[in-house]
Formats: sequence, C-alpha cells, structure tokens
Amino acid sequence: MIGDDIELTIVDIRGDKVRIGIKAPSSVPVHRKEVYEAIRKENEGASSIERTDLGEIPPPRIARF
Repeated sequence: MIGDDIELTIVDIRGDKVRIGIKAPSSVPVHRKEVYEAIRKENEGASSIERTDLGEIPPPRIARF
C-alpha cells in the first residue's frame, strides 16, 4: 500500500521480469517513468512559450444582438 488508497500487487514474475498491478483513484495519474518524463518535458516546453511564438493574434470578435 502507498497511503490509504493506492495498492500495488505483483501480477507475474518471469525470470528477471516482474509485472506490477496498480490500483489507484482516477484522480492519481499513474505512468511508467519514461512516459512521465516525456509528459513533464512537453509541459515544460509548453510553459516557456514566448509571446513572439504566437504570431499576430487578431482581437476577439464580439457579437452584437
């Protein structure tokens, strides 16, 4: 157990490979490390966008009724 709501189980052992099952609330993201690192890297890149990267953005159009 990790905390009160995350449960790890050993699903299978074959040679030097171990399969692990993870039961966690849907609010807890669970990823393999390489997937987690790719998501983190992508988020860092997205958070460092410069205003000049956006180009010219037209002003919003307001509908009048």
